[in-house]
Amino acid sequence: MARTQFLSKPQTLAVDKFGTASERAQRELASGLLQKPARISPKYFYDSLGSKLFEAICLLDEYYPTRVEQSLYVTHAAAIAGAAGPGRVLIDIGAGNCAKAELLFAALQPKQYVPIDISAAFLRNTVERLQAAYPAISMLPVGLDFTEGLNVPAHVNMRHRLLFYPGSSIGNFTPLQAAKFLSGVHRECGADGALLIGVDLIKDTQILEAAYNDALGITAAFNLNVLAHTNALLDSDFVISDWSHVAFFNVEQACIEMHLQARRPVLVQWPGGERKFTQGERIHTENSYKYTQRGFVELLESCGFGGIACWTDEAQQFLVCYARAV
Repeated sequence: MARTQFLSKPQTLAVDKFGTASERAQRELASGLLQKPARISPKYFYDSLGSKLFEAICLLDEYYPTRVEQSLYVTHAAAIAGAAGPGRVLIDIGAGNCAKAELLFAALQPKQYVPIDISAAFLRNTVERLQAAYPAISMLPVGLDFTEGLNVPAHVNMRHRLLFYPGSSIGNFTPLQAAKFLSGVHRECGADGALLIGVDLIKDTQILEAAYNDALGITAAFNLNVLAHTNALLDSDFVISDWSHVAFFNVEQACIEMHLQARRPVLVQWPGGERKFTQGERIHTENSYKYTQRGFVELLESCGFGGIACWTDEAQQFLVCYARAV
């Protein structure tokens, strides 16, 4: 069962914080490091520092997804609200700093806002600010590793739900995993629910690779920080300077791959285990699959969604879809 933290009020945080090590995280990290090739799940990017680094990435000139997606919500807020209707229970999956959901508050007028994120401490601080700014909206933050299964708390109203999954985070799943995840989202929508989702589109390789190899090196710092988080969770002894950031577009798979590459031969140890890495050996940290509009609509339909409305920008860089659970 996925580990969940509940906040009935933004100022009250449950006792088990995601920043502390858990046996489950230790097992997952150790298992991933022993695979060939080694892997660290992208969910471990998001400790407090990682969440702040990702906020900085979203401000970069090279990182178009956030800028373009936000512009779509601003431009098409009325159309999105017209499709969804007012008074929804807005469930924000992977909420982060909640900025994209906030762009839609005025148009959607949600009855309740339920942001879900793995970084519970970061989420707490964000929701404290939001609740002060929007006192009329009931807010229930949830600390949840939804990659293990999206289980919205039972006391969240099952009717009139709008599940919101921005940021093209669906791209972190393989297409098969994405179908499984979206089928789970469909179940959580309830009888009259819907999904609003952001999707990055296939485009020129140069544009894609620049977004993950910014000139300031913030994405590199974000990628490397996963080793510091792993050290904190697993009690491992990664030395950050032993590793370099690698990101490229795999044309055949239509996905950006991110890796950490050993600069020299490295021995990494943790309680009960170790792994030797040769110079040039990599740890896989993230995939970010890109879609065509037609391909993603077909994926939604295969997972039980219908009545799909789509919005995209003039350059066809990013896609936002509204889909009813049918």
